[in-house]
Amino acid sequence: MHKVVSFLLLFMLAHEPLFAWGFLGHKTINKQAVFALPQPLFQFYKTHIEFISEHAVDPDQRRYSDSSEACKHYLDIERYETVMPLDTLSKFWKIALTQYPSDTLLAYGILPWHVQFMLYRLSEAFRNKNIDQILHLSADIGHYVADAHVPLHTSMNYDGQWTHQQGIHALWETRIPQISLSKYNLIVPIAHYLPYPADTIWSIVEQSHEYLNCVLVTEQNLKTQWGESNKWELDGNSKGKTIKQVKKQYALTYEAQLNNMVEMRMFQSIHLVACFWYTAWILGGQPNLLATNKSVDAIIEPLDLLMIGRPEK
Repeated sequence: MHKVVSFLLLFMLAHEPLFAWGFLGHKTINKQAVFALPQPLFQFYKTHIEFISEHAVDPDQRRYSDSSEACKHYLDIERYETVMPLDTLSKFWKIALTQYPSDTLLAYGILPWHVQFMLYRLSEAFRNKNIDQILHLSADIGHYVADAHVPLHTSMNYDGQWTHQQGIHALWETRIPQISLSKYNLIVPIAHYLPYPADTIWSIVEQSHEYLNCVLVTEQNLKTQWGESNKWELDGNSKGKTIKQVKKQYALTYEAQLNNMVEMRMFQSIHLVACFWYTAWILGGQPNLLATNKSVDAIIEPLDLLMIGRPEK
């Protein structure tokens, strides 16, 4: 009987769903980005701020039903380069397809290319004054731009599985924000136009990858100091399940040793999300959207299904 109970407990722990930046992180990033927009775009987004915030997690929800979604959230840079800069791979999708087969590119992740595609789609939605598409695409591109700021979204070792650090993904982008978000300074500068958006998003991905070694080595050293058994605790969540999570003090110590990297990357995410929205509006002809007050909704996939593709979080 004891073995059965232990097995069931481990099953629940292993299948607790986790997401990039966590639901709280993605919603916060999109919401705060609204306040970085200049007028008149700010007024339009402010009207729809709850939608933009709540649907920031839609791309993660789609990973339960859409097999093509997972690769849009990451880029395995080690597949192409061992030392930055990432200069052997084209920033532009059509040219990249002449360098590698499409199935190879899809297998290793397409995050920075997908952000460019989403920028084009959003600019077209602005040009057509399609409010439904503007809101859905704004929420989506905010998610992908935020993912690009996460070091573990640039590596095959995305959850420390190669370095015996399983769980580091959730620690960095979910557990730490859950604990520390209320203390973060997330008031960012006003958004500006991005003249070279492809260069911008690729630069962010490269920066993220440059932080990867620090993310992994710092946690490895801390775990050695604390000991594996002192790192974890069991706690109940809002659904009545028992979850295994990193202790609060461990997470806070890790955050401090990273020199508040998580807060910095969230801050930068917020600003760049706003910049991409603003750039799409400029490219779309700067339409006046204040005349409409249309409300929309999206289909949310159930969370009790298995995620399709690699378990990024």
